[in-house]
Amino acid sequence: MTDVTRILEAISGGDAGALERLLPLVYDELRRLASAKLSHEPKGQTLQATALVHEAYLRLVGGSAPRFETRGHFFTAAAEAMRRILVDRARSKGRKKRGGGAVRLELAELDLAALPPDEDLLALDEALSKLERDDRVKAELVKLRFFAGLSVEQAAAALGISRATADRYWSFARAWLFHEIAGRPSQNS
Repeated sequence: MTDVTRILEAISGGDAGALERLLPLVYDELRRLASAKLSHEPKGQTLQATALVHEAYLRLVGGSAPRFETRGHFFTAAAEAMRRILVDRARSKGRKKRGGGAVRLELAELDLAALPPDEDLLALDEALSKLERDDRVKAELVKLRFFAGLSVEQAAAALGISRATADRYWSFARAWLFHEIAGRPSQNS
């Protein structure tokens, strides 16, 4: 059992001081992931990796006492929090009504270290929400790979599935998302 898992158990048990011990253990890893994502943003980007990590962390532990069963569960939740933040920012940016000028996202050639343009991120979010309704584990795998920047091995460990299963799920999810996004009506109409 890792230190992170022990602290998460303490948090679930109501130990308020455990929250203070958690951030230093996970901060560097979360910051590395956020930095990798934001390094490909265009010049003038105002969101910094530190701010993304802090906002995601506050969403995770703010309000009621969070319940994370394992380290993997925590990082899955962190990936979802970062996803929500990035999608919310993309939605709030000044763009044409209904996403005019959107370009389709090519998942087959997707660089997992780079964030897509805002409209593509919104299309991915919409398709990912559909996938999540049909198959939560495959959607979680995509979130961990794309939004948290985890490797297949790391995501498999976080989800408690084998590397072979993660490879199959990743192949399926990429193809499914590509089909879902490519089949969307043109945003330019």
